[in-house]
Amino acid sequence: MPKNPHGQGHDTRYVRLQKNYCFACGRNNADGMRLKFVYDQKQDCFVCRFRLGKKFTGPPGHCHGGIIATILDEAMGKVNKLRQVVALTTQITVDYLKPVPLNQPLRVESHEVRVRGRRHVNSAKILNQKGQVLARSRGTFLAIDPKRMFAKFVEPA
Repeated sequence: MPKNPHGQGHDTRYVRLQKNYCFACGRNNADGMRLKFVYDQKQDCFVCRFRLGKKFTGPPGHCHGGIIATILDEAMGKVNKLRQVVALTTQITVDYLKPVPLNQPLRVESHEVRVRGRRHVNSAKILNQKGQVLARSRGTFLAIDPKRMFAKFVEPA
């Protein structure tokens, strides 16, 4: 985890679940996407490179809009790690600019827009190999206390 360039966030610490079944990034979800994000310090953003197989088909040869929204939501959620908070999506908007192709190299990038109290606003975009923006989003996330919210789901160490 990179040093927090934005200063200290809330006193909300991440509760690590022993198994991660998240559809977008969970390594324990056999049916999931298993997206892997890295922090790019130079660009001050999170980045994930991926290809979408035919199981994510919407229009012929292209990705389903719900999957596009899932990728953008996941990317924006990663940005909250910069503030060392767990924050849940309260709202996202997605601009579908061009069809997102299947079986092609793609990347998603996400940035922090602003933080006001517990509200975190982030943005993300999906780009093709040429750097063209295919879809973009903006999301609002609310920082929560994960110990209270997820207590019954945490497996003992």
